[in-house]
Amino acid sequence: MTVTIGRRELLAALGGAAAAWPLAARAQQQTMPVVAFLNSASPDGYVPMVTAFRQGLKEAGYVEDQNVTVEYRWAEGQYDRVPVIALELVGRQVAVIVANTPGVLALKAAITTTPIVFTTATDPVQIGLVASMSRPGGNVTGATALAVELAPKRLELAHELVPTASVIAALINPTNRNTAEPQLRDLQAAAHTFGVQLRIVHASTERDFDTVFANLVQLRPGALVIGTDAFLISQSERLAALAVRHAVPAVFENREFVAAGGLMSYGGSLPDAYRLAGVYAARILKGEKPSDLPVQQSTKVQMFLNLKTAKALGITVPLPLLGRVDEVIE
Repeated sequence: MTVTIGRRELLAALGGAAAAWPLAARAQQQTMPVVAFLNSASPDGYVPMVTAFRQGLKEAGYVEDQNVTVEYRWAEGQYDRVPVIALELVGRQVAVIVANTPGVLALKAAITTTPIVFTTATDPVQIGLVASMSRPGGNVTGATALAVELAPKRLELAHELVPTASVIAALINPTNRNTAEPQLRDLQAAAHTFGVQLRIVHASTERDFDTVFANLVQLRPGALVIGTDAFLISQSERLAALAVRHAVPAVFENREFVAAGGLMSYGGSLPDAYRLAGVYAARILKGEKPSDLPVQQSTKVQMFLNLKTAKALGITVPLPLLGRVDEVIE
């Protein structure tokens, strides 16, 4: 027997199916695992790191909004907000939390069951994140990038670029004690080695930058070394613009600073550490335990130089130093 469906019945059936599609999509989204991404900086300055994190997830089989949901939380450089945001995540039903150093310290104190994957520029054993690099133990593991320990090398490069400098300034964020204190100690030792005076300037908010560079005018340093810190990294382009405006030879840690006009950068690959964190987050989603995943170390170190800025500052880059640069930006 043939059943004839009229136009009205057909449209009603199609309309019902169309109405069901969004419900099905929502149901699928609700069943996807949720990864929380907590960072003490701001999203604008961390685009390369977020991109690398997503790449790590993808490498291990997870694509955002397809089979995993990522919820982002940013402290916008206000480090006192990090513990508050961390406590908010405690009550969330998330599968994994990915956080940089200020966040993971707060999370570790509040959460003992939810898996946590960190990214850090400091020694995770020294600051109490894990028991050891090979056997992290507990619910925390992650990835490190070479950064804090390279502060003396940045001062050495500044001295090499401006050998006549008797005073070199260092910009530090004092609110991040885990990075500020070891950098200050190591920079002071390096300054003593090279026979230069070290002058410290502080910034923990964007409002501090004008004061910092006004102070630099008074201090008249031969060069500026910018310390490793998530907030300062997120402000790379603005710091580069200020250094150019005030004609300050400055050395930082990331390529974005040099591409925006800063003189030189030397540091580990923070995006690579975030990529590794993405891989670990995905592996945990597949059932692996943080305690069984040794801390990954990104050992990639790169040097970038803005030759146009060097010429504008009247700096002649020594040929041996130029030969060590990974990329010259003109």
